[in-house]
Amino acid sequence: MAFQIPFKFSGSASDALVSSRARASKMMEYDQPLVWVTLLLMLFGMVMVYSASISLPDSPKFAAYKNTYFLQRQAAFIAVSMIAGLFVFRVKVATWQRLAPWLFGITLVLLALVFVPGLGVSVNGGRRWVNLIVFKPQPSEIMKVVAVLYAADYTVRKQQYMHKLTKGFLPMAGAIGLVGLLLLLEPDLGAFGVIVCIAMGILFLGGINAIWFGGIGAVLVVIFSTIIALSPFRRARMFAYLDPWQEDNALNKAYQLTHSLIAFGRGELFGVGLGGSVEKLHYLPEAHTDFLLAVIGEELGLAGVLITIAMFYWLVKRAFDIGRQAIAIDQTFAGLTAKGVGIWIGVQTFINMGVNLGLLPTKGLTLPLMSYGGTGVFINCVGLAILLRIDYENRVMMRGGRP
Repeated sequence: MAFQIPFKFSGSASDALVSSRARASKMMEYDQPLVWVTLLLMLFGMVMVYSASISLPDSPKFAAYKNTYFLQRQAAFIAVSMIAGLFVFRVKVATWQRLAPWLFGITLVLLALVFVPGLGVSVNGGRRWVNLIVFKPQPSEIMKVVAVLYAADYTVRKQQYMHKLTKGFLPMAGAIGLVGLLLLLEPDLGAFGVIVCIAMGILFLGGINAIWFGGIGAVLVVIFSTIIALSPFRRARMFAYLDPWQEDNALNKAYQLTHSLIAFGRGELFGVGLGGSVEKLHYLPEAHTDFLLAVIGEELGLAGVLITIAMFYWLVKRAFDIGRQAIAIDQTFAGLTAKGVGIWIGVQTFINMGVNLGLLPTKGLTLPLMSYGGTGVFINCVGLAILLRIDYENRVMMRGGRP
């Protein structure tokens, strides 16, 4: 007697089950290409920081340091930042939304602490660090990621008022204006510019009235122009930028710019070879921080610069793709935050590269993920870990789960 199975799946049900399992298996738990591009940028930056700083101990200012001093510290910064990123990745997006106003208030306090004697640390005439004994964070860097979270949360909370000036824009303008006042007192016009771009970009994406947005943009141009016009050293730097090769400018305010351009010129298509830069031999100041791209251009040529630009372009584009995906599944805060991270990385990268290439006036902004600096790399990793978490929750929700 033949044995028969007493029940069986219907064809449509079994096909659907197999199909859903196949689809699930093809979708990764997290965005691996985003992780790899981030790691490549940090490791590539570490190599170039070492190359740019290896000769610094030859100068009296860094005579007490070893040749590997900046390499070792940058490697430690990257390691700590990656560990922090793992912890940040485990925090739900909803938690960041709930904490956003509190984080904004705490960071405002940190910005104010830089002016407290004994706590604020002054370097090259600017008070931008807080001495917390164990470490010295730079609050302006922290404010960049906090501004992303706060602006996204504010836009979601005030969505119904986005077309009104008094209830929609002015409260946000007041908050960013307070941040700007503290940053201008440090002074740090570059960080203020990035934070303004973050806030305005998120408000625009969140649906602020187009007429108000255009008017506010014009007002901001006037404000920044006035700040430059009323500041003698900023005004002198602007005139030097317009004519960097004039003798007085080349030896003073445009000194960094002219030597940066010389570095790119020496690099030509494929560079003089890794480690072969001449400009880093005490000709180009801050070669391992603000002018790292110039060293890349000299040692690796146009090819190295284009590869660097391509990686940053992909990173920013991916952030906007993740944000668009989040908004499509009704996760507005997550979507605006992801796009805010893209605006932050994109604007800061554009300014740094523009300064190095002579397209913009000289301004002290680092190249994200690559330039030497503990707080900068740490905060970049925190922002990208939040971006990865948003992408992770998108994938979970598209599978029908709950984050």
